Amino acid sequence: METFRVEVVVAKDGTLTIERVPFPAGDKVEVIVRGQDRSSDRNDRYPLRGKPFRYVEPFKPVAESDWSTLK
Repeated sequence: METFRVEVVVAKDGTLTIERVPFPAGDKVEVIVRGQDRSSDRNDRYPLRGKPFRYVEPFKPVAESDWSTLK
């Protein structure tokens, strides 16, 4: 079973038009329509992307007490 995914916008009259599907004429296909969650924007996946950052003591050891060989 081949999967074809496309995003389209619903027209004012409530119709959808899907063009250039990769299936030959006469093939039976299953159509599932799912709405996208408007609150989950792709930018929400990386909330810190593009934010300024600053290193505080960048050469200070981190979790030094976790290493048993240093005890």
